[in-house]
Amino acid sequence: MKTLTLVIATVAMLQGCNGILSREEPKPVVPAGSRPNIVFMMVDDMGYADLSCYGAPDAKTPNIDALANQGVKFTQFYANGAECTPTRAALMTGRYPQRVKGLECAIGTGNVGRYDDAIELANNNNLGLQTEDAVIPKLLKEQNYTSVMFGKWHLGYEPKFNPVQYGWDRFFGVMGGNCHYFTHAELSELPVLYINDKPVERNGYMTHLIANDAVSFIHNNRKRHFFLYVPFTTPHFPFQAPGDENVIFTKENWMAGTRQTYVKMLEDMDRQVGRILDAIKGAGLDEKTVVVFCSDHGAMKPGLNTPFNGYKGGLFEGGIRAPLIVRWPGKIKPNTTSHQVCMTMDLTKSFLRIGGAKMPGGVSPDGKPLSDVKPLDGIDIIAHAEQRLPEEPRTVFWRARRGDRTWKAVRDKSLKYIWKTEGGKVEHWMFNLETDAGETNNLIGSQPADLLRLQALLAQWENEMKPEIESNDK
Repeated sequence: MKTLTLVIATVAMLQGCNGILSREEPKPVVPAGSRPNIVFMMVDDMGYADLSCYGAPDAKTPNIDALANQGVKFTQFYANGAECTPTRAALMTGRYPQRVKGLECAIGTGNVGRYDDAIELANNNNLGLQTEDAVIPKLLKEQNYTSVMFGKWHLGYEPKFNPVQYGWDRFFGVMGGNCHYFTHAELSELPVLYINDKPVERNGYMTHLIANDAVSFIHNNRKRHFFLYVPFTTPHFPFQAPGDENVIFTKENWMAGTRQTYVKMLEDMDRQVGRILDAIKGAGLDEKTVVVFCSDHGAMKPGLNTPFNGYKGGLFEGGIRAPLIVRWPGKIKPNTTSHQVCMTMDLTKSFLRIGGAKMPGGVSPDGKPLSDVKPLDGIDIIAHAEQRLPEEPRTVFWRARRGDRTWKAVRDKSLKYIWKTEGGKVEHWMFNLETDAGETNNLIGSQPADLLRLQALLAQWENEMKPEIESNDK
């Protein structure tokens, strides 16, 4: 124990009190008079190898492939969580989701908490992202951006957690984690399809309804600065392709599906992405719009996470490595690839900087805070691509909880340490991702100094991650 304490103190001394969470920032590159629109499309539960431009052997995704050819494709983009809710919490806050109580696991169908903190909050009707923790869209609205969201929320079922409470000008989509693609119901009795803060009924395939609203919004708001967030529900279960409206889904087969159906869902989603890209072009906004596309984490079966090990819910690479594509004409060189390690929360910092927002945690020349919002944990990953900076080593962290199962992980440069406990059993692994991306060769017994260092980094990070704003009962 004394040795571990000494290592933690040494790491803190070498890196500074916040060193593992900070780094020198790139210089701003967006003049105040040229702020673009931002269109951010995030798909749900899609694997690293589920797009043809990322190696899918069966799915044809020409529209997303073209987007990658017109911009930059990232190969080492990580979700902040191995499930939906923590990743979305990281996006809305720009911080590690562990800083927010109760959101380290996906909120269960019907507003169910799945580990101790989340269960406590659910019992008190308070399980969700507190509005004071969110920086998107609040800080963009301060810069006169119209901010709209069409798709999946999954950050709280209660009315006080409805997206309009955070400043979205319009919301259409699903409050929970999943829904039937045709009836738009989940496996609980709670209504989940909403327009703003009111339940609604609509006819149509869910992916198409989301794209319809996105396309309509672009056509009707071409003269505004806007932030358009499109979190598709595709290809999350239930696995239903267009034309499957008569296939019966019950509790027993809600999560079952074939690769054939999954590919149909992917290819249809690609067509909807194409419609949104066509709308941007048709509105004359191509040169004025940053387009970002990613997945919220890795896939469950029948998705593909090749060449990585593991699936959604776990902290092997397959659960957290995801596609990320950014297109910004005139700013980002087309047909490029970045191997920079980055995370979902980095996009938040990029979006705020691009929109000219007051950066949380910054101070004015006279030392006064520029914002009452806590500092962000991420880096400006889009600025990194704009300036074509070389890849830099980075230290990033995860923790995922559900029931009595807890995963923890840290990646420092090319080394990654994973710790897991479940049912009283403890396992841990260490891998060199540079030489073993598939995580097949456990180095625990062969590099004791590196193991101790990574454990110390993880312990230090966990000590910093206690929620700073306790959830309240408003």
